[in-house]
Amino acid sequence: MEKRRFKFVIPTMVIVAVGSIFMLRNYFEEVSTRDSVLLVVIATIFSGMIAYLLFPHNDEEKPDPKPENRKKKALK
Repeated sequence: MEKRRFKFVIPTMVIVAVGSIFMLRNYFEEVSTRDSVLLVVIATIFSGMIAYLLFPHNDEEKPDPKPENRKKKALK
């Protein structure tokens, strides 16, 4: 697995889960417990998928190709 990408994905999922739990408990008390758990799980998974697609993957290990040493042609 790509460790660098998961350094961004896991914290994003945790932040979304904590934020959604906080918002559901403080602002939307009328939502039932079953529905709030379902909303938290779906929001967490969806944010993880979006973060996985948007954050950079591990391309930095490939070295850049060396530029060719071309001699400049003399202008006539």
